[in-house]
Amino acid sequence: MNFVEELKWRGMIHTMMPGTEDLLEKEQVTAYLGIDPTADSLHIGHLCGVMMLKHFQRCGHKPLALIGGATGMIGDPSGKSQERNLLDEETLRHNVACIKQQLARFLDFDSDAPNHAELVNNYDWMKDFKFLDFAREVGKHITVNYMMAKDSVQKRLNGEARDGLSFTEFTYQLLQGYDFLYLYEHKGCRLQLGGSDQWGNITTGAELIRRTNGGEVFALVCPLVTKADGTKFGKTEKGNIWLNRDYTSPYAFYQFWLNVADDDAKRYIRIFTTLDKEEIDGLIAQHDEDPGLRILQKRLAKEITIMVHSEEDYNMAVEASNILFGKATKESLTKLDEQTLLDVFAGVPQFEVSREALSAGVKAVDLTAEMTQCFPSKGEMRKMVQGGGVSLNKEKLTAFDRMVTTDDLLNGKYLLVQRGKKNYFLLIAK
Repeated sequence: MNFVEELKWRGMIHTMMPGTEDLLEKEQVTAYLGIDPTADSLHIGHLCGVMMLKHFQRCGHKPLALIGGATGMIGDPSGKSQERNLLDEETLRHNVACIKQQLARFLDFDSDAPNHAELVNNYDWMKDFKFLDFAREVGKHITVNYMMAKDSVQKRLNGEARDGLSFTEFTYQLLQGYDFLYLYEHKGCRLQLGGSDQWGNITTGAELIRRTNGGEVFALVCPLVTKADGTKFGKTEKGNIWLNRDYTSPYAFYQFWLNVADDDAKRYIRIFTTLDKEEIDGLIAQHDEDPGLRILQKRLAKEITIMVHSEEDYNMAVEASNILFGKATKESLTKLDEQTLLDVFAGVPQFEVSREALSAGVKAVDLTAEMTQCFPSKGEMRKMVQGGGVSLNKEKLTAFDRMVTTDDLLNGKYLLVQRGKKNYFLLIAK
């Protein structure tokens, strides 16, 4: 596989240095991509870069995933309007360990293949680098004029940020530049990958290498992924879509991809899956015949949920989706963990009920029409039960005075009442 050709048809190249493609065709190349460990999980905003590394390895080249333990302590000003909070060493070490686990789902770190991936942490080579030595060995090679000309610096100095730019952040491009130099000298790394907002930092590294030892290195950056309407990709009202299931459940993760717009799905399936061109073109053609079937979104959501989580999680997400929109049984409801249950019923009315009362047993009619407002009156509740229109935990209620107890609770805490086909209520025992 040809890496540049692969990325081109996927829409994953924003710009690259002249000579990059020639280098990649000539030999096995080592490239790195940097990730700042500002949290203990990646989010989907990181995924385009991670997929670049994955495709790079699939094309026979050697990927280095650089976790910015040192640069994470400073914060990259690129695309930011204010300075980040600085993290302590213990937090950074925890974040690095968590991120490596997530990257291992995309990259082969453990095989004996000559192009197995490696994880490197720039804290390892920066922690003992004294400031005076850094100023002499690195700082003298790059002029302030050169650094000031970068877009990321200009935007911060020209009034987009109230507080301007601290010296700490100003040094960031030198630190990232030194990473490239260090990896060039110690790992034979000749290519840096990243997002288009990193171009300024990457070219500083290439310039530093050229000025210190005359070496020639290259760069390739992907476009920043946006939605079709131009807004930022990956953020929802609740915030980031994380790869860590504790922050974003596999169900919510699956739903995010399932609900993207048609135009976005056509771009995302190229960027965020490893399906080949022929298969993707076929899926798009199928989708265009009947967009209502959402063939593209379903396949995108499947591929990426399995890649990030597992097939089991994907199956559970599909089953969970059917609880609201299709036929489901009590068994499928009891399989859901608490977070998925809450995600599935996030938009439905919720009522608190007394656990003590449930321990003693409560008639369904009293529970749904008196203790809560699932029904406007007991009479209406009785009538709907007689017509077969009421379910408790996805089981039809055959008697309006059936006793409901703590034994009926899902996850020891929840009851799901369904009135008619579409009205759900979540009762929470407290």
